[in-house]
Amino acid sequence: MNKNRENRVNTATAGEPVMRSCIDCAVKNCRNGEGSYPPFCLTTGMDPEVEAAAMAEYEDPQVRAFTIAAAEVEAEFYCKLTRIEETIEFARKIGAKKLGIATCVGLLSEARTAGAIIRHAGFEVVGVACKCGAHKKVEVGIPKSCESAGPNMCNPILQAKYLNSQKTDLNILIGLCVGHDSLFYKYSDAPVTTLIAKDRVLAHNPVGALYQAEAYYKRLLQ
Repeated sequence: MNKNRENRVNTATAGEPVMRSCIDCAVKNCRNGEGSYPPFCLTTGMDPEVEAAAMAEYEDPQVRAFTIAAAEVEAEFYCKLTRIEETIEFARKIGAKKLGIATCVGLLSEARTAGAIIRHAGFEVVGVACKCGAHKKVEVGIPKSCESAGPNMCNPILQAKYLNSQKTDLNILIGLCVGHDSLFYKYSDAPVTTLIAKDRVLAHNPVGALYQAEAYYKRLLQ
């Protein structure tokens, strides 16, 4: 084990080794490059080959354009625009013309509203819902017991393939289930941004559980 990795390893209460990283940091001095860094800091302990490989990707013209556009949206509209407005501004900056919406059928109303807003902003919009194709869950080996949530499967791969066929420039994800969203990201040709992260219990506000992890949702840490 190298010294940097060793510095990042502590022992959890259960006796299992835990690698400390950015999620364990309280100083955040990497924001401005000032002050000291904790012993497990990834800024000072990053594998130089990994860092060099990452920075080399920014030489790609499309990656660089996306990076600049994202930074400009952050700087110009910080705490001024909602996420859907920021998404529209980002799409404009990257020169997108056709936007795709991959939505959960349970959020079709929200997807229609989002589509109307984006169309009003001057974009072509095409959407596809998760149950598109109406394939049965058992067709792909999903246990029949899962039909308690409905007989037809969510089909994020079909959603991605359809939007790929439509040559979308940017895809927007609205409320796909955990795991289904992962498959959509994997198969989408166009870059993807998430507008709504599904959380049925918290009205699609998953950060609420984190804010209340020491109170109403303390069971998450027990």
